[in-house]
Amino acid sequence: MLGFDHPPHVVRAGVSVLSAGALVFVALLTPAVAAPTPPSPPLPVLPSMPDVVPACPGVPAEGFARCHALIRTGAGARPSGSTAYAGGYTPSDLESAYGVTSAANSIGTGRTVAIVDAYHNPTAAQDLAGYRAYFNLPTCAPGTCFRQVDQTGGTNYPSVNAGWASEIALDVEMVSAICPQCNIVLVEANSASYSDLGAAANYAASQGVVAISNSYGGGESIWETSYESAYNHPGIAVTVSSGDGGYGVEFPAASRYVTAVGGTSLSLTATGARASETVWSGAGSGCSRYIPKPSWQKDSGCNNRTVADVAAVADPYTGVAVLDTTGSGGWTIFGGTSVASPIIAAVYALAGNTSSISYGSYPYGHTSSLFDVTSGSDGNCRRSALYLCTGVSGFDGPTGVGTPNGASGF
Repeated sequence: MLGFDHPPHVVRAGVSVLSAGALVFVALLTPAVAAPTPPSPPLPVLPSMPDVVPACPGVPAEGFARCHALIRTGAGARPSGSTAYAGGYTPSDLESAYGVTSAANSIGTGRTVAIVDAYHNPTAAQDLAGYRAYFNLPTCAPGTCFRQVDQTGGTNYPSVNAGWASEIALDVEMVSAICPQCNIVLVEANSASYSDLGAAANYAASQGVVAISNSYGGGESIWETSYESAYNHPGIAVTVSSGDGGYGVEFPAASRYVTAVGGTSLSLTATGARASETVWSGAGSGCSRYIPKPSWQKDSGCNNRTVADVAAVADPYTGVAVLDTTGSGGWTIFGGTSVASPIIAAVYALAGNTSSISYGSYPYGHTSSLFDVTSGSDGNCRRSALYLCTGVSGFDGPTGVGTPNGASGF
């Protein structure tokens, strides 16, 4: 059984991080099925709880993904959908914690980060404007700094889905938090199928972007390699959240063409500086069943692709502030590796090196510019390869080679 990490009660200006009862993920066993068509292994499911709920509940069908956003709904935090700021880490908190405050204030103009999600959020531009105004970020005008398109670049938007609308609000606001000078293009797929999400990712790659964030996933499948080409865009940093079910691998985080982003519990000092980071117990990690190991991964406990590559904050009990009108109804505290993926995409944009990026390899050669996360666990894995589920010195599954310490590691 897995639970969220619960840091001690911390109160400081604008943020309250609260301890709470343990949340428990239910690990589902995958039945053995003969080739050639084994099913996707079921994902761990977050049960209904009074204080944290998944924006996209349930287990996606074969060939489909679910979003990875988690919503705080109470137990000391203000209820989801507050008309006033409800707490959670702010842009200045995140910039300070990850050492990008100076870069965020001066770099990013002319660089575009794409967000790929399913379905439509009709208040995405409105919420983004409200978020940026509240935290005194530069104005991001629709049609210029912020563009919202369907999966082919038009305005024939898909249907509205409240859970994915929450995901969209979270993603665009996290990019704004880390790279307020960046442009954002939101590409809304017609559905949560990998065929539609892949079409959206391919369109995003055609738009001169430096990074593409994907905060979704589903259980691994023998067919996942057939979807990989949508994420194969050399020279663009394609980030993917590793999942919120604890130890276990999801696709497309398993793709060899992406930067798989795990999750941490982040504690700040009273002045907003980074105090500590540990593995978040919900972060997805492990050894892929189907994707070969890329040349830039050298760990010995997994013959195939190891997830993750890097990480950022994801624990909903050390969550972030989001303005989300369509989904949760207003100001809300969010967690999940959905937080981490757009943060890392925005750090890549600040670094400005993406034309020379070869998939997720760059941070592995620049570990001196990362914070090494050396404690915490996301589940149980074999004793001979504990690093796949445990924070250790150097590379590990839940947090990869670490979290940003400035932008030069990206």
